[in-house]
Amino acid sequence: MATRKKAKAQKSNELDGAEFFTAIGLIEKEKGIPKAYMLEKITQALVSAYKRDHECGDNVSVEADEEAGTVRMFIKKDVVETVDNPGTEMSLEEARRALPRAQLGDVLRIEIKPRNFGRIAAQTARQVIIQGMREAEQGMVYNEFSSKEHEILTGLITRIDPRTGAASLRIGSGGESTEAYLSASEQVRGEHYVEGMRLRVYVVEVRRSTKGPQVIVSRTHPGLVKRLFELEVPEIYDGTVEVKSIAREAGSRTKLAVWSADPDVDAIGACVGPRGQRVNHIVEELGGEKVEVVKYSDDPATYVADALSPATVLSVTPLEDGKSCRVVVADDKLSLAIGKEGQNARLAAKLTGYKIDIKPESAPAEEESAPVEEEDEFLSEDEVLESPAEEPAQPESEAPSGEEAGE
Repeated sequence: MATRKKAKAQKSNELDGAEFFTAIGLIEKEKGIPKAYMLEKITQALVSAYKRDHECGDNVSVEADEEAGTVRMFIKKDVVETVDNPGTEMSLEEARRALPRAQLGDVLRIEIKPRNFGRIAAQTARQVIIQGMREAEQGMVYNEFSSKEHEILTGLITRIDPRTGAASLRIGSGGESTEAYLSASEQVRGEHYVEGMRLRVYVVEVRRSTKGPQVIVSRTHPGLVKRLFELEVPEIYDGTVEVKSIAREAGSRTKLAVWSADPDVDAIGACVGPRGQRVNHIVEELGGEKVEVVKYSDDPATYVADALSPATVLSVTPLEDGKSCRVVVADDKLSLAIGKEGQNARLAAKLTGYKIDIKPESAPAEEESAPVEEEDEFLSEDEVLESPAEEPAQPESEAPSGEEAGE
C-alpha cells in the first residue's frame, strides 16, 4: 500500500504532457495568445528554473511534442575522468550507470525530471510564464490599436484628473480594450466631461510603454472633422469627393476645402447634404462648432477668394514670392473678410497655405506698391492686420454668403 502511494506521489511530480498542451490550448482560446508563443515562453521558464538551482551553461534544452503529448527536458554532460563542474560534467562511473558503453570524452544527454526543481526555481518559472502572457497581451493590444491610428473611436470616460482636467477613457471591448489618454490641451474649450460619459475621440498616436500600450486621443485635431465627414458623406468615403485641406480652431470654427474629379458631382452640395442634414449632424457632434465647406481650386486666386467666404472678394493678386497674395474687398466687407479677432482670414491662410494681405477697395493705389516689412504686409497664421479704410467697417453681423453651418 505504501509502495503505491509512493509511486503515485512520484507520478504527480512528473510534467503531464497532455494536461500541459490542454492548458496552453485554453490560454490560446481565452486570451488569443498563440500556442507557439506560449510554448516558447514556457520552455524559457523551465530552462531558467533549472539554471536557478544548478550551475550549468547553455547545455539545457526542452523538447515539447504535442502529437505524442510529451514535454521533456534534457541536459548534456561531458564524460570526464575528474569532475570539476557537476553542472556540465560527469564521471565515467556515473555515465556508465546511465549508459554501460559510455567512454571518456563522450557527451551524454540526461533527462531531467521536474520533481528535481526547487521551490524558488518553480516560482521563477511561474513568474517567467506570467510575464510572457502579460507581454503577449500587451503586444496584441498594441497591434490592435496601432492599426487604428488616425481613426475615430468611441470611449467611456473612467476618470478625470481633478488637478489637470485630463481624462482617461476605456476604448475597445473585452480582452482588446485599453486605456486612452485625453489631455486637457486636446479637449475642446467649453465641452464638459463627466465620468461614465461616452465620447467620440480621434486616435492621434499609439505608444509603447512599460505599463503597456498608451493611446493618445484628441477632440481638437482637424482629423476628427475629416473622419466625421467620411462617416457622414458617402461620396468622401468612396473617393468621389476628396478633402483637400482642413483649418480648424476647435470649439469655434472649421473651414473644409473639398474637390471632385467628377464634373457631375457637386462637392460642396454632397458635404452639406439635403437641407444641410449631413453637415448639421457633424456640427451637433462637435458641440455647435461652425463648419464651412468651400471648393478647392488649383488656381490660387480662386482658392483664396473662396476660402475667405462669406466675404465677397473683388480681386486676388498672387505676389512674387509664390507664398503670399494681396486681396481687395469692398469697404463694407472688410470686417467680414477679416472676421472676429481675425479668425476668418487666419483660417483662410491655414486652409490655403498662403499669407493673405487684405485691403479695402478704397485703399490708395500707391499704398499697395509701397515697400513695407513682410511682418507688417502679410497675414500669418497667428495674426491678421487690418489696413486703414476711409469709411468705418460694417459689423460682422451681415448675412454670410458662403456655405456655412452652425451659425
